[in-house]
Amino acid sequence: MATLTLQPSGKTLELPAGTQLLQAILDAGEQLISKCGGKASCGACHVFVTEGRKGVSKLTPAENAKLDTIVGVSSKSRLACQATFLGTENVTIELLGALSG
Repeated sequence: MATLTLQPSGKTLELPAGTQLLQAILDAGEQLISKCGGKASCGACHVFVTEGRKGVSKLTPAENAKLDTIVGVSSKSRLACQATFLGTENVTIELLGALSG
């Protein structure tokens, strides 16, 4: 089974395919804000996928539109509420904390 590693804590999770990144992060006890209830409208759950980007679902139009409005976005940027763990390869994400939203 592929794993999801959360930085900076270093927690590693074994997840089934189809798990939403936001839910996995919260279930792991990490703090990540989601003000919009997972609708890709607030940008508060902005994370960087630093390794294994092909192990995460493709960008949705709503996610892409919101990312265009956030300062500090890069090619590694994702909204945890919109990204799904595919289980095809190990993935590492960086929680941005105060940089989010």
